[in-house]
Parts: sequence; C-alpha cells; structure tokens
Amino acid sequence: MRVGIAGYGLSGRSFHAPLLKGCGFEVATVLTGNSTRARQAKEDFPLTKVTTDFSDFLAQNLDLVVVASANAVHADHALAAIKAGIPVVVEKPMARTLAETESILSASEKSGVPVTAFYNRLWDSDILTVKKVATNGLIGKVFRLDSRFERFRPQLNAAAWRESLTPEEGGGLLLDLQTHLLSTALDCFGPADLTYASVRKIRGESEDDVVLNLRHHSGVDSYCSVSAISGSVGPRIRVLGSEGALIIEELDPQEALLRAGSFPEGGIWSVPTSSRAYIQRGDAREEIEAVAGNYGLFYLAVAGALEGKNEWPITPAQIRAVATIIDKAREISVR
Repeated sequence: MRVGIAGYGLSGRSFHAPLLKGCGFEVATVLTGNSTRARQAKEDFPLTKVTTDFSDFLAQNLDLVVVASANAVHADHALAAIKAGIPVVVEKPMARTLAETESILSASEKSGVPVTAFYNRLWDSDILTVKKVATNGLIGKVFRLDSRFERFRPQLNAAAWRESLTPEEGGGLLLDLQTHLLSTALDCFGPADLTYASVRKIRGESEDDVVLNLRHHSGVDSYCSVSAISGSVGPRIRVLGSEGALIIEELDPQEALLRAGSFPEGGIWSVPTSSRAYIQRGDAREEIEAVAGNYGLFYLAVAGALEGKNEWPITPAQIRAVATIIDKAREISVR
C-alpha cells in the first residue's frame, strides 16, 4: 500500500517511516519544505517523491496519508486528505483544540473516509504490563496510577518548535507528552473526569510543566505529570494496589531502536523490547516479566483496516476523550 508522509522531522522520520517500512507499506511520497529533511527522505527511501506542494503530494495515488507535520497544520492537512478521499493517520495530538479535533472527526464521519490518531504509547511495554498486572490480581485491587514523562532541560532549545511556540501555535507539553499520558491512562482504566490541572510556563511561552489528575469511573485515580524542568525525575510508572505496587522506572527500548535506524520486520521486533518491571511490597522488591512492547501492531492494524479485516486501532471516542480533557485542563488550571 502506498503511503505519503506529511512532515519528515522527528515523528515522521524516526517513528512513522521505519514502522511503515517494517509493516509492508511503500513510502511513495514525502512532503517537506526543509532541504535537510528532503535529503534525508531521499537517503532513507531513494525511490520516494519528495515535494513541497501539498496538492502534488495528495496526487500520488495514495492509499494512506500520515500527517506528521507541525501541530498548527494537523487539521488543514488531515481535512485536505479526507476531502481527497484518502484515509489518514494523524500524529498526536490530532489537533490543537477540541473544536479542531471535532472538525476532523466530523469530516471523516460525513465522508466515510477513515481517520485515526497515532497513540503509539498504548503499545509501550510499560502500559501493556500495567494492563496485565491490573487484571491478574498480582497487586490486588488497583487504586492509583502515577505516570510520568519528566526531564531536566532548564535551557530552551530555540530550534525545537514545541519548546518555542505558544499553545495557540501548537507548542508545549500539554499537547505533546501529556497526550501520551492521557491516552494510556484512559486505555488502562477507562473513562475519567479531570479533577485537577496545573499547566505552567516556566522557561518561556510554551507549557513546560503540566500535572493532571483524573478520577476514572472504575475507581482508579491517575496522576499524570510531564515536565521539562524536573531536576529529580520519578519512575516512569508506579501503580498502587491493595496488595503491592508495580514499578517501571524507564521506557522500553523501542524509541531508541527506531532512532538508531532499526525497525520491526514484518511488524514484529526481532530484539527484546520489554521494560524492567518490579513488584514492590514495602522493602521487598522482585522483578517480574514485562510484556514486550511493539509499535508495529499499530500499523499492522491500520493495514488490516484498509483491507477491511479489522477496526481502526484508535477510535473517535478515544480521540475525543483526550481532546476534551486537554481543553478542560486549560480551563481549570490553577496556574
């Protein structure tokens, strides 16, 4: 199946392109106005057509469009692809606001042209392991999830648009890493209401320290923290249950593998992709076998959906739920 990638920065080149290649797609065209990225696209896929014109990009007899461009143009690119009758995968977040998100989903529903979002962290080893432990009773009844993406980067990176642009322009961690934490928390423990939000700009115009608390209808509370200025980072995952805790301190190796040029051949990794996971009860800690992560399952599901074999991997309801909480967070933030 022929796919076009709109945008060839970090997400386009290091995530989507190798996963698409591994899952059997042909990267037929790349849209970019950046000369360095255009050169990289031709190095990675010598037969691909690289263009700066979006109409030309859409005219390449595509079976799928992947929108991996800047957040500010997600809606424009997705709507144009839907209008052209081409199914779409949109990098997270689908759009900057709930209203923009609804415009994309509405166009998809009215036209019958499918659209989905790239919530790849649902296939991280840590999240798959959380779901396994929550259902097998290993730590009793789960009542709390602590989920974090914390880093210490006290100086702004002027070359990184996510750090320099305002929220209205699509910048900041609420739209970036917090989207991952929301999508995974909702996937693990179901629908939730936002009970607390602290959305702050410490270094400049972008939101760089964001804490959200969710009360899931299942009774679990999720504490979701993203920060670019955390001088002491916490564990990636801590799940508390009535009989113990699950601790996962670091991400699985998938992102590092993709950035290094590896990809899951046939959609399946040939190297280990599990996090190190522990069950802790007071001072006693034991390592358990974590579930292997695999982002390739997302694009295998996309391929199956295009062929009519299965549903799309991320539903409109999941996309709306995340966008609704993001809008609500700005509304009720204590900062």
